[in-house]
Amino acid sequence: MSSSNKLDPKIPDGPLAQKWDKHRFDSKLVNPANKRKYSVIVVGTGLAGASAAATLAELGYNVSSFCIQDSSRRAHSIAAQGGINAAKNYQNDGDSIQRLFYDTVKGGDYRAREANVYRLAQVSNNIIDQMVAQGVPFAREYGGYLDNRSFGGAQVSRTFYARGQTGQQLLLGAYSGMMKMVAKGKIKEYNRREMLDLVVVNGQARGIITRNLVNGELERHVADAVLLCTGGYGNVFFLSTNAMASNVTAAWRAHKRGAYMANPCFTQIHPTCIPVHGDYQSKLTLMSESLRNDGRVWVPKKKDETRKPNDIPEEDRDYYLERVYPSFGNLAPRDVSSRQAKYRTDEGLGVGPTKLAVYLDFRDAIKRDGLSTIAGKYGNLFEMYERIVGEDPYKTPMMIYPAVHYTMGGLWVDYNLQSTIPGLHVLGEANFSDHGANRLGASALMQGLADGYFVIPYTLGHYFASNKIEKVSTDHEAFAEAETKVKQQSDKLLSLKGSRTVDEFHRDLGHIMWEEVGMARSEQGLKKAISDIRKLKDQFWKDVNVPGNSGNYNFELHKAQRVADFLELGELMALDALERNESCGGHFRTEYQSQDGEAVRDDEKFCHVAAWEWTGEGKSPIRHVEELKYENVKLATRSYK
Repeated sequence: MSSSNKLDPKIPDGPLAQKWDKHRFDSKLVNPANKRKYSVIVVGTGLAGASAAATLAELGYNVSSFCIQDSSRRAHSIAAQGGINAAKNYQNDGDSIQRLFYDTVKGGDYRAREANVYRLAQVSNNIIDQMVAQGVPFAREYGGYLDNRSFGGAQVSRTFYARGQTGQQLLLGAYSGMMKMVAKGKIKEYNRREMLDLVVVNGQARGIITRNLVNGELERHVADAVLLCTGGYGNVFFLSTNAMASNVTAAWRAHKRGAYMANPCFTQIHPTCIPVHGDYQSKLTLMSESLRNDGRVWVPKKKDETRKPNDIPEEDRDYYLERVYPSFGNLAPRDVSSRQAKYRTDEGLGVGPTKLAVYLDFRDAIKRDGLSTIAGKYGNLFEMYERIVGEDPYKTPMMIYPAVHYTMGGLWVDYNLQSTIPGLHVLGEANFSDHGANRLGASALMQGLADGYFVIPYTLGHYFASNKIEKVSTDHEAFAEAETKVKQQSDKLLSLKGSRTVDEFHRDLGHIMWEEVGMARSEQGLKKAISDIRKLKDQFWKDVNVPGNSGNYNFELHKAQRVADFLELGELMALDALERNESCGGHFRTEYQSQDGEAVRDDEKFCHVAAWEWTGEGKSPIRHVEELKYENVKLATRSYK
């Protein structure tokens, strides 16, 4: 299965702290007058896509922006509630760029690229300045400084926030910058469009095929480079915290055109979500990690506890995160906190109707700080919980349980954010680069804005200045071939007229993924998952029922195409997890754990990125490797105790 091919990440020489500055100076430039000669396609309008589109347009490039929603403001970045990390150290509590770098590498269980993570920490401070200048209403202290709160995996307060709606406020800032350039004519906006294929001409990414989601028509779009900013693939699990429209299609179609998919098994289970309440709900709701600043996580000490939570005395409660991880307590990282919740429910100590939940209790914080203070910090989150669950979390502890949230895997990119296809750059959650095997909370917004505002403007310019970009139009045969391929798949799906709905297949896939490729994985379970997914995929292509036709708005057809890609991705995720014979971060193999249930890595054999090459329908993919070298951080057993 493994290939001897070693991937070149193009990491600059020199000391870690000087790599990015040196690289920026060494990168070739496009002079301002020539920038207007180049065109760029940006797919996605979340924080990575909106910031990249706005910045590139401000520099003078001609940008085409594609959004799957009816408005760019509805990108899934708005759902990130808790905050954004940066090493400003306003608190004077010991933070620094070096410490943010170290916490992120350790948080990712030593499976991230050092140079990329250090660059992320370096530019994090610029992000805050940029967003303040755009008018983002960050919380402030009495003295006027921006306030910070704590998040998991760090012993300093470095998370900037705007109540419980940080993602939304940041996106409005990036969106305003983007819409300014739309008004100036430097960005052409295409809403309600879904990318269905990448067009590669002479080995370079030169355009995309999209479907107009209003009238169903296929469209061709050409440019000198393509930026994918399309988010993660968590909806492969069916139930996740992702928006319903979030999918893997753009990235997966690029993968099938030659972009390697890296570490697809690295998925994040978030410990603080509203539990599943039935077989037919369509998604899960995240309760921000910021709640764990003041909320205490606990379960009853005895099984089958029938008393209401407020009637259970202190001596009968197990504040298990505080017990197991005394140094970090309720702010232990997401992967270890999720596993501990699973251990409690496996022991029969779960709460609520399904017994698949634990308590998140604000009683002590309200006593200490007062109800108005807690409401000021988390009021909109509490209101959201009450609307969904029907209980007042000011009076009764919240019930939470882990759920699929973020994906650390994604398309492989080098230091320039370029994939294995020249001209195809991948930003934000759609790439694999900065989080290793587990993302620390409040780092997703940081990476998306870092990539869009402060990295891609330099590296894309270097690509243009270093490569000959021939004139190509949408009449090129590569566009015709890609469009025909998309149309043939649509026609096939519409012709099947089977007996099962798209959602039934998606739900079945999600069940397989959650049971065997979720919080705990094993060799036996992963082999079963691969076999079951292959059978499900065969059934899908024989028995799915997609009503209607392709010549108009057809939501079932759009969903069917996404599920077809999820089926292929799910198989690769299971295969990737099977090949990685270790536990690290969100990838927990039951065969590789310590006596107290912690992950056991194998640095000798698996201190690398696994990047998969598509070889064709029905053929085994090829596993390539990028070795990870740790010169500035010592590989150590990850401990939060």
